[in-house]
Parts: sequence; C-alpha cells; structure tokens
Amino acid sequence: MKHLQNKFLKPVSKIKSSLKTEASQAEANKSESVPRITNETVATHREDVLKSARKYIYPLQHSKNRIIIITSTIIIVFIVAFFSYCTLALYKFQSYSTFLYKVTQVIPFPVARVNGHFVSYNNYLFELEHYVHYYQTQQKLNFSTKSGQQQLADYKTRALDKVLDDAYVSELAAKNHVSVSNQQLNDQIAIVRQENRLGDNQSEFESVLKNYYGWNLNDFKRELKTQLLAQNLVSTLDTATQSRAFTTLAALQKGSDFATLAKLVSDDTATKANGGAYGYLISQNNVNIPPQVVAGLFALKPGQISSIINTGYSLEIDKNTGVVGNQIQASHIVFNFQDINTYLNLLKDKQKARVYIKS
Repeated sequence: MKHLQNKFLKPVSKIKSSLKTEASQAEANKSESVPRITNETVATHREDVLKSARKYIYPLQHSKNRIIIITSTIIIVFIVAFFSYCTLALYKFQSYSTFLYKVTQVIPFPVARVNGHFVSYNNYLFELEHYVHYYQTQQKLNFSTKSGQQQLADYKTRALDKVLDDAYVSELAAKNHVSVSNQQLNDQIAIVRQENRLGDNQSEFESVLKNYYGWNLNDFKRELKTQLLAQNLVSTLDTATQSRAFTTLAALQKGSDFATLAKLVSDDTATKANGGAYGYLISQNNVNIPPQVVAGLFALKPGQISSIINTGYSLEIDKNTGVVGNQIQASHIVFNFQDINTYLNLLKDKQKARVYIKS
C-alpha cells in the first residue's frame, strides 16, 4: 500500500513544485516588464502615457468639431431663412401681421430714408396697425373684400405719408432745438383724462385705448409725443402768428374792447362776426372745444380775460362772459398757426425721401 501511495504522491509533488516554479518565474517576468521610473526617464514615460491617451482624445475632438460645424450651419441657415422671409413679407407682400410688427420692434428694418436717416418700418406698421384695428373692431370693415382692399391701400398710403412727415418734423425739430418734455407729455395726458375724453380712471382709460386703437398707455404716449413735437415746431417757427397774438393781448390789457378786436383779427370765421362769442354754453366735458381752452375758461371769473392759450393748432385769447349754473358763457379770439406743411414742403423739395415700399 505504501508503495502505491509513494507511486502516486511523488508525481503530484513534482507537479506542485513545477507550478510554483512557473509562478515564481511569471512573477519575476512581470516585475521585469514594469518600467522603472526615475528622474531621468519621467519625461519619456509621461509622453508614452499621453500617446496612449491621444488615440481616445482625437476621435472625441473630431466629434466635437463636427457637432460645432453642424450646429453653426443650422444656425446660419435659420438666420438666412428668417431674414429672407421677413424681407419678402415686408417689402414684397407688405404684410402687417402681429408677428412682423414684433420683429420690427427688435430688428430695425427701414421703410424709407430721409436725408441720410433711415425711417423705421416699425413706425409705419405702428401707424397702420391702429387704422386697421379701429376699422375692423369699431366699423366692422372687412379688408378681404374688394372695397376693403381699396380702403386698406388708402390707409397704407396715409400711414407711409405720416411717418415720412414725422421724419421731416424730427429733422426740423432737431435743427431748431425743439423737443417735448416728459412734463408736457404728462400734462397733456392729464388734460385729456380730466376732460373725460378717454375715461375718468386708469383702467377705463387703458380699456378705451385697447378697444379703439389696440394701444397700451406707452403706445398712446408715443403717438401723443409725435403730435406734440409737430405742434411745438410750428409754434416755434410761426413767429408771425405769435406776434399777432401778443399784440392783441397787449391791446386788451390796455382796455380795448374784446368783441371789437375779435371782429378785426380773429381767424375763427364762425365766431368773429359775433365778436368771438361761442353762442352756446360750455361745460367742463365739452368735446367741441380744445381741453386747454376749457381748463383756461373754468379758471377765469366772469369778465376776466385769459393769457394766450396754445391749443397746438392755434393761439387763443378767451374771455369768461358769464356763468350759468355749472356752465360758462365765453368768447374767444383765435390766431391759427401756419399749416406744418408750409415748412415741411420746403424741406421735402430739398431732400427727397427714398421709399422702399410701394404705396
């Protein structure tokens, strides 16, 4: 039995010994394969590591560059397509959609050029939009009909003429140092609201603007400021009318008869024959009389004469001739300003506007 055990155990022992030897040899080989890093070889080993990493980095960089190129191309194509669409819609088809109106608020597409200055397409659409809104909502006009299309073409011409005139007004105003102050703008709004012409409270005021013109308060201020600038310009340039008004006021202050002077110098053909008398009682919310005049009259006592009142379109001297309940009897002497086109036409002849759309 022992003989048999020895016979089989000896080969197993040899196998174990052989395996240990091979393992030891493998470990030794492994140790020999690991590079030894010293101060002299650290640069070489670092370069070897970087080389092995680059084969993974380069494909990633290539993919990243490709993504950037594709994204940039898409953005460029979108921008070109967007501007092409807007250009065709505005200049060829003359669309006035809400989307394009918003676009022109951000991107300064020009509708014309006046004396080297571009006129914003947004100004044109701003004018056109309130025409369209009013006639669609208040007059129920259908612009898709033949007559509606004709009226729309007329409104487009009006809107274009208006913004061109505004551009000339701005140029003349700048040359003559004429402007509109925030105080003047706010005072004018207060007068309009006080006269109950656009609502007697803020919410009603804004509701009327929205329903009739599609405007918010800032839009109303924008339009009002444009009108006031034109009025201030005429008031500054028309020195002859100013002179007539101040001469008449001086005569009244020296005791001249109001009715007699009204018959002689007033520009209001409807009242001058009656010595300037309105011929009807005036209430505080009278819509037939400029609000500045109404406010001035109600600040006077019976028999008193006002100073010169600028209505924007004329200069007036008013007299409170009596009070009946909460209404006033009054007379006025009117000095009409020159039409603003008297000054604009001279400029238009010298500086022709270049228009980019067909009216």
